[in-house]
Amino acid sequence: MVVSPLENIVEDLKALPPDRLELAANYVRRLKPTSPAERDAALARTFGCLSQEEADELERTIEEGCEQINEHAW
Repeated sequence: MVVSPLENIVEDLKALPPDRLELAANYVRRLKPTSPAERDAALARTFGCLSQEEADELERTIEEGCEQINEHAW
């Protein structure tokens, strides 16, 4: 008898404790493709969540730490 990958996964999930099952569910949800509407909704939920001061600090941090090229690191 051939068991499908889905059946194997379901059996593995049944054996997980509740906290691990929740982690597995979160991972599976992240694997699921999202529609443009879902992405737009997620962006709308987070838009404006930073104060102007927080946004300025984040921008400064990115400019200081992320916009540097270390030629010897390549």
